[in-house]
Amino acid sequence: MDKPLRIARVSVFGIFGVNGFILALWVVHIPSILDRTGVSKASLGLLILLVAAGAIVGMQLAGPLADRFGSRPLVAGSGAIVSASVIGPGLADNAVELGIALVVLGFGNGALDVSMNTQAVYVERAYGRPIMAAFHALFSCGGVAGALLGAATLAADWDIRVSLLLGAVIGIVLAALFSARLLPHVQPEHKPAATGAPKQHPSSRVWALGAIAFCVLLCEGVANDWSALQVKEDLGASDATAALAFGAFSTLMTVGRFGADRVAAAIGPVAVVRYGTFVAALGMGMVVTSGWIGLTLAGWALFGLGLAGAVPQIFTAAGNLSKDGAGVNMSRVFGMGYLAFLAGPSLIGWLTKVIPLTTAMLVPFVAVLIAGVFAGVVRPHDAEGPLSAVWDGKRAVAK
Repeated sequence: MDKPLRIARVSVFGIFGVNGFILALWVVHIPSILDRTGVSKASLGLLILLVAAGAIVGMQLAGPLADRFGSRPLVAGSGAIVSASVIGPGLADNAVELGIALVVLGFGNGALDVSMNTQAVYVERAYGRPIMAAFHALFSCGGVAGALLGAATLAADWDIRVSLLLGAVIGIVLAALFSARLLPHVQPEHKPAATGAPKQHPSSRVWALGAIAFCVLLCEGVANDWSALQVKEDLGASDATAALAFGAFSTLMTVGRFGADRVAAAIGPVAVVRYGTFVAALGMGMVVTSGWIGLTLAGWALFGLGLAGAVPQIFTAAGNLSKDGAGVNMSRVFGMGYLAFLAGPSLIGWLTKVIPLTTAMLVPFVAVLIAGVFAGVVRPHDAEGPLSAVWDGKRAVAK
């Protein structure tokens, strides 16, 4: 393995970490920002929609640009935008200014999501073995670092504008350093299709992958927003105990992602998604039926572990549907998944008006089962196609 490729892999790790770091800074400062701007907690859902709107625009613009000019300059530009834009919410004095700041933050994050995952596909393709899940694990590690920095500055009673400025400077510097060592763009050679060869229809595969991403990311969104409240309301747990539900989910998801690449290399991407989502369904089944805190926390932990490897396999499959359309394909899959990540918690909130919260958890239970049943969509589409570079001759590409 040559040195530039190893450096590129480390750099992609770094970019994923920067992304998680910046988003965590925004999240931990939400209460302070709402107080500063006078925006009510009831309006937070609308603000999140503004982040989503900006992100989807950023994703759809970044995809074609990454395919045309390469993901490296897109990572550099979007990394700088998302890092700098985290200052915006801290400078806002009212709801309108905050809304504008969040659209910009969402735009930068959406563009970075697509461009860094496109670069990750290129690096994984060059490596010749699955390494995507570990990149996503570094996003979680970056989130922990951002949360710790935010908590430390809040505890020290820093002005939020100062702490967000510090985070922005760190993000801009690291994004510039890491993006400089990414793989350059290589224009693919367009070869005429062999006579009589069956036509590939990547667009249908993109929508199928997007549907699976929708199911999986809906579950992640529900766990992020409702896991702690489910334990508190259903079992009467204290706030501190209830918080362990999300802690169990996120910890096992991070640990699972560090090991998911080896599992994918051994048994194939379809098995990772199928068996993983079935494990997640088992965990959610425990959550729905358990009346004991220990068993419920174990259920949330299994839910995170089971989902750990699914999204990386989906994005790898989307990025390898065609050698010259990775960015566009991933932007579409990302867009569908991102909508679900936000829509899932909203759906649960609506359902709680008519059924108990724990009963509403049947929605993610069904979603992971659907993802498991249709996991075959992540299978490489042929032995000579773009994904063949990720699996050597000793592995069965159709696993």
